[in-house]
Amino acid sequence: MSSGRPVRHFLRDDDLSAAEQARVLALAAELATNRLARRPLDGPRAVAVLFDKPSLRTRVSFSVGIAELGGYPLVIDAGGTHAGRGEAVEDVARVLSRQVAAIAWRTFAQDQLAAMAAASRVPVVNALTNEFHPCQVLADLLTIQQAYGRLAGLTLTFLGDGSSNMAHSYLLGGATAGLHVRICAPAAYWPSADVVATAAAIAGRTGGSVLVTADTAAGCTDADVLATDVWTSMGQEGQEGARSEVMVPYSLDAAKLAAASAYCRVLHCLPAHRGQEITAEVIDGPASLVFEQSENRLHAQKALLCFLLEQAAG
Repeated sequence: MSSGRPVRHFLRDDDLSAAEQARVLALAAELATNRLARRPLDGPRAVAVLFDKPSLRTRVSFSVGIAELGGYPLVIDAGGTHAGRGEAVEDVARVLSRQVAAIAWRTFAQDQLAAMAAASRVPVVNALTNEFHPCQVLADLLTIQQAYGRLAGLTLTFLGDGSSNMAHSYLLGGATAGLHVRICAPAAYWPSADVVATAAAIAGRTGGSVLVTADTAAGCTDADVLATDVWTSMGQEGQEGARSEVMVPYSLDAAKLAAASAYCRVLHCLPAHRGQEITAEVIDGPASLVFEQSENRLHAQKALLCFLLEQAAG
């Protein structure tokens, strides 16, 4: 790169320091009020957005966001390329990064994403993997900040599959923001011990905290934010019955919302299954911010791209 510095990537939430995360969120808030305030991709310069998994919100928010930054969204369904027939990830990265300004990839394995980044000349963004969903959590943090005017010191509880990418990203991204993050899940679906340890270390520096519990009362009492996600993610087809059986007690319902703080807000990254991980009464009720949260994918990802492109330019 022209700066002579290593390329910055965003592969997991803790790739941003607390100060960098705050900077990205401040820019996201600016872009939420003036969507055309930044044009780092004028030309237009292209950003490749690769999909190995189905998508609505990721596809729309990256496509619209890249265009609003002055660029061209090169949307690629990987199954229709040689990558879908076994071309080396490193070769894909070398081809793309000679022609585009950045790469976003929605895929399965985190190690494949890391291999893409290691071979790329341009920033690589995690648009979702099985392990992490950091763009979504940036949007969620923006949503919480809009609702409360701050992040540090608030308590966020995630209910459901604690081993999921959302739980892992809430731990890392929430701890970075100084949140008190609680993961409330059946013991068989607790988060990675390594992720919990990393989040706890981050929280020790930011004033946040981390709690993993199977007790819904301990998880929900006085929480400022209650969040959930589907119980069975893409790639886990066939596990629905076993997962639902143990996760029913963790459904985000009116009783859990009543146990939280009086001003508690509700998040769900969508798509939602009303009557399973969340009740219709809650997701469609006055505490819900799920559609603000969905919109904020656009603003947060634009801010993230601006940050990464500025780092690349030096």
